[in-house]
Amino acid sequence: MAVTVYVDDMRAPLGRMVMCHMVADTDDELHAMARQLGLPRRYHQAPPKVRNSHYDICLAKRVRAVELGAVQITARQLAAMCRQRRETGSLGTPPANLTAGTLFHG
Repeated sequence: MAVTVYVDDMRAPLGRMVMCHMVADTDDELHAMARQLGLPRRYHQAPPKVRNSHYDICLAKRVRAVELGAVQITARQLAAMCRQRRETGSLGTPPANLTAGTLFHG
């Protein structure tokens, strides 16, 4: 089974940077992409501190993640996928009928 890394289109200011989310089917795949992006493991956010395992990444890292194969999705799609993971244990695939509008909150 192919494992996929996703980056959303959220834009959250953090100091002088603008951040978005990066998630994956598995934490191993998520950490592998984070290593390729040069992100320290301490940037990983996971339960119980937040609801969903993810990295907050700046837009420059988002561009690089996409170059490395990450799939671009909307924040609303990410929220639906994370809800599905909480209910079924699997992220599944991005719902095609969702557009921007709902934000994912860790």
